[in-house]
Amino acid sequence: MSGAEPEPFGARLRRAMDTRGPLCVGIDPHAALLAAWGLPDDVGGLERFARTTVEALADRVAVLKPQSAFFERFGSRGVAVLERTVADARAAGALVLMDAKRGDIGSTMAAYASAYLDKGSPLFSDAVTLSPYLGFGSLRPALDAAAASGAGVFVLALTSNPEGASVQRATTADGRSLAQTVLDHIAARNAGAVPLGSVGAVVGATLGDVDVDLRVNGPLLAPGIGAQGATPADLPALFGAAAGNVVPSVSRGILRSGPGAAALRGAADRFRDEVREAVGPRNEEFR
Repeated sequence: MSGAEPEPFGARLRRAMDTRGPLCVGIDPHAALLAAWGLPDDVGGLERFARTTVEALADRVAVLKPQSAFFERFGSRGVAVLERTVADARAAGALVLMDAKRGDIGSTMAAYASAYLDKGSPLFSDAVTLSPYLGFGSLRPALDAAAASGAGVFVLALTSNPEGASVQRATTADGRSLAQTVLDHIAARNAGAVPLGSVGAVVGATLGDVDVDLRVNGPLLAPGIGAQGATPADLPALFGAAAGNVVPSVSRGILRSGPGAAALRGAADRFRDEVREAVGPRNEEFR
């Protein structure tokens, strides 16, 4: 109906996870993967890679996550491929999480928000990754734009790269880690949302110990499953009662099965089933 409020991303994600399984597959067309698929490292190879991945997976996984940098490296023609990838994936029923990790202030942050979170943009995605390290308040233009369009955001909290710890685990004046302050801001934005908030956190699956309160009433994107060493079996110990809200992200662990569509689908199905077995029924009480 015209003028109706858009369905929030958190509700759409919860439904996709419950029906398709809790899995996010990255679309990371870096040079080594293109070569492994027998494709040239050019725009033609990029387009074939992205199109094959979308055709194989967009009708069966909950989330597809194109890494913007691997498209941007080919300039405007690469961005045009990214636009088609986003549109085709969404048309096939997958939620699209744009992995762009944008972070800035004022009008620049608003411009990033317009690029990824405005329904009139050719890059409009269901959600985008953001960096909060210019201050969580700097993200407000993106948070507001996402809320207005029914989209979501995933904010970096505890990433899996070793360099991140020196910043993210640093202690603030009130004794909390910087990561915990980010998570607390996310929880505040998600307060009262049912069945799931639309502001998510990025928490690496390879960390081993997070030592933070993950009760953010929102999704937890967990990169690092597969080639980076984490497995679905690691999720319950790392995320505890929050495991039911985790969206495990796998890229090379699935993409290196290509270029055959059947092999890509088989790899995605195996990871999805392993996650379901490891996590079990989601905890309805965990907020």
